[in-house]
Order: sequence, then structure tokens, then C-alpha cells
Amino acid sequence: MTALGFLYPGHSAEDDYPRMEQMLGSDVRLQVVHTDIGVDAHRVDALLEMGSADRLAAGVEELRLSGAEAVVWACTSASFVFGWEGAHEQVRGLARAAGLPASSTSFAFAHALKEVGATRVAIAATYPDDVAGHFSAFLKDAGAEVVSVRGSGIITAAEVGTWGRDEVLALAREGDHADAQALLLPDTALHTAAYVREVEEAVGKPVLTANQVTVWEALRLASRRLNAPALGSLFTKEPLVQVRD
Repeated sequence: MTALGFLYPGHSAEDDYPRMEQMLGSDVRLQVVHTDIGVDAHRVDALLEMGSADRLAAGVEELRLSGAEAVVWACTSASFVFGWEGAHEQVRGLARAAGLPASSTSFAFAHALKEVGATRVAIAATYPDDVAGHFSAFLKDAGAEVVSVRGSGIITAAEVGTWGRDEVLALAREGDHADAQALLLPDTALHTAAYVREVEEAVGKPVLTANQVTVWEALRLASRRLNAPALGSLFTKEPLVQVRD
């Protein structure tokens, strides 16, 4: 059994995680601990507080007791808003607090892009334009070429969490770009686990979504590679491996 830990801000699309646990169909357990979201707002000041060291540290002990082998801060905006160096420091602090390998959803996107072999990307974000711009800057620091950015102007994670299949498909189609090798949907408040493969078929390229890459990143930290085509191209890049005894 491989236990993986996730610090998830508030409540919106956390049910993607038990869904993905089932979709992986392996000996992997995804343990979600909720952190205090503070002010639910896609605003830079609110996001900096949401991702502060104190808020993340508060959930670490519960994850340790769960037997997690790695921990990921399951929030994109409250990691990339710190900038490239600040996001690294955030993860280092989380690793020290947890005593475990650690990462965040923002770095998960950067690593997943390498996994699918994409360097030119389109961003289809739920965020306001200024926050989406911070994600674009983060990806550029990671070495990606951002060919287009589409923001949706949604302020709260609570509203994003109400979106379903039709809204996700519309966001993807409207935010895609012909020159992009991959399409990114960067919000862990957005339900996407059930729709990744359908969205990839709609746009004809790899699609990386926040909760999907977060789980993949935790598996990477734990040195696990699983083949799960229902979760999209990202989970078909490695050969199928046998479940551990």
C-alpha cells in the first residue's frame, strides 16, 4: 500500500480524490486533509495568506499520522502566486514541517509538462485575468512557452466547485490554442477527474488539470508510476507496473 497525502484548501472539488483513487485501480490510498482557506477569493493578498506556512503546517500532523509517504499542497493559485523562488521556499517549508518529500500543484504542472513532452501550452483558467497571469509567469520560469491565456473572472473556489462537465468542456474549447502542445486547466477547485479523457478527445491534445497533476506528482514523489488511461495522457506515459505486494 502506498499512502499519499494532500493538503487541500477548504471544500470544493475534493471528491475528485476518492474518484481518482478508484480510477487508479491499484494499492494507492489518497489521504486528503483540509486546510483553513481563510478568505475564499482569487485575489493575490488572499492567496498569499491561504498558502502561508502556518496554514499549511496546521494540517501536517494529521497527514503524518495517516502514514503518508509524500505530501502535496493541492492548490495551484496559492503556490504560484508566491513566484518561482517563493513557491520553492513554500515547498521546502512544507517538507521540513512534514518530514516527508513535498511539492505543490504548481510544480506538478511543471513536471507533468516534461512527462507529456510539451513545451508550448495554452492556459484555460477559472481565475481572474491577473491571477491567470501569475500562473503564466510561473510556467515561463519553468521553461514553458505560454501561447495563450484565458481567464474566466471567477473570484471564489466555491463557485468554481459548482461547475460540471459542460462548463469544463466549454472552458477547454474556448481556452485552447492551435499552437499549444498541451492545454492546462489550473484550479484544484474545479472538478475534472471524470472528464479528462473526454476533454482530451475534444481538443485533440494532452490536457493537464490541477487535481490530476497533483495526484501524479504525489505518485512521482513516492517513486510510483501507474498506467491509468481514464486519467488522460499523463497517466499513459509509463508502462503498466505490477501492484506492490
